Amino acid sequence: MKRKCDRQIILEDGSKYIGYGFGDMQDKILEIVFNTSMVGYQEILSDPSYTDQAVVMTYPLIGNYGMADDDYETDIPTIGALIVHEYNDEPSNFRSKASLGEVMQKCGITGISGVDTRKLNRSIRDYGTRKCLITDIDTPLEEGLRKLHSYQMPANAVSRVSSKVIWHSPSQSPASLHVVLIDCGMKKNILRSLNRRGCDVTVVPWNTTSEVICALAPDGIMISNGPGDPTDVPETIETVRALRGKYPIFGICLGHQILSLAYGARTYKLKFGHRGGNHPVRDLATGRIEITSQNHSYAVDAESLSQTALTVTHVNILDNTIEGVKCEKDRAFSVQYHPESSPGPQDSAYLFDRFIELMKSGTKEAPHA
Repeated sequence: MKRKCDRQIILEDGSKYIGYGFGDMQDKILEIVFNTSMVGYQEILSDPSYTDQAVVMTYPLIGNYGMADDDYETDIPTIGALIVHEYNDEPSNFRSKASLGEVMQKCGITGISGVDTRKLNRSIRDYGTRKCLITDIDTPLEEGLRKLHSYQMPANAVSRVSSKVIWHSPSQSPASLHVVLIDCGMKKNILRSLNRRGCDVTVVPWNTTSEVICALAPDGIMISNGPGDPTDVPETIETVRALRGKYPIFGICLGHQILSLAYGARTYKLKFGHRGGNHPVRDLATGRIEITSQNHSYAVDAESLSQTALTVTHVNILDNTIEGVKCEKDRAFSVQYHPESSPGPQDSAYLFDRFIELMKSGTKEAPHA
């Protein structure tokens, strides 16, 4: 007997999409976004940057290879919901320890399958990201719209996903460098990428002061990815501003935006953001094209950079947004995309090596980011 649709998505414009619930079944109001990756749903599910968001997967089949213990990007996923066309609850993979639905239920993540994701993604592309309500199929439209229009999205995402204490992650080989990583909602593979390259890493909370960081005697500073609007973390921006020129600094995604704000640039929200593993980025110095992994809603305003000490190093080929900046005299650089990938292409992993070269060199000239 065919199962009846039991869940629905209501958007702010009154449009509805129906489907079948899986994972956690509680009602939620979230920002709806889409991701164009064909693989890597586990890493997407466990990326803290998706806090308070409902992610629509453009690839139709999700769940077919299950969930592996080694592939989480955070121990406690904070994504709001996952919306898919076809959900597979019987994974085929020798590494799988649980189904996607089992993990989502355990972590309180709402799921809905059977949705016309092609139509829904076109709506997000054409009209932008906005609030959605995932609820029971019997919830009246008028009631759902009242809830949506009265709900204020939270603005404290970074403080919820960042580490609450300072902790240490030792190198996997004889260590030669010490990196302080400012955790704004970091992915584990950033940490692994540094540890594999001989870096001892001290992870500090998002609001750690520059005085505390200096007392840790780092060779370099990493600013991680994370969720939300970068202007919501003025404490982190002020810390980075105070650290400029004292140590090499490398920012990733939200870290790129924070570094830019620390130099006096501005940021703005994109219509539907960049999320997926297929975003082409041009290196302005070499002309080389990198296919990158991305996940962000905000971008650095190009015009605002002219009043700062930063120069542009990379641009997005699809929409010409800023994808990388640097300040040579301060040994600081950042990229909007994810060189640690996970999931995604490996084109940009070399940036970690350049950060290490910069820390080892002891010079005031930043390597090309």
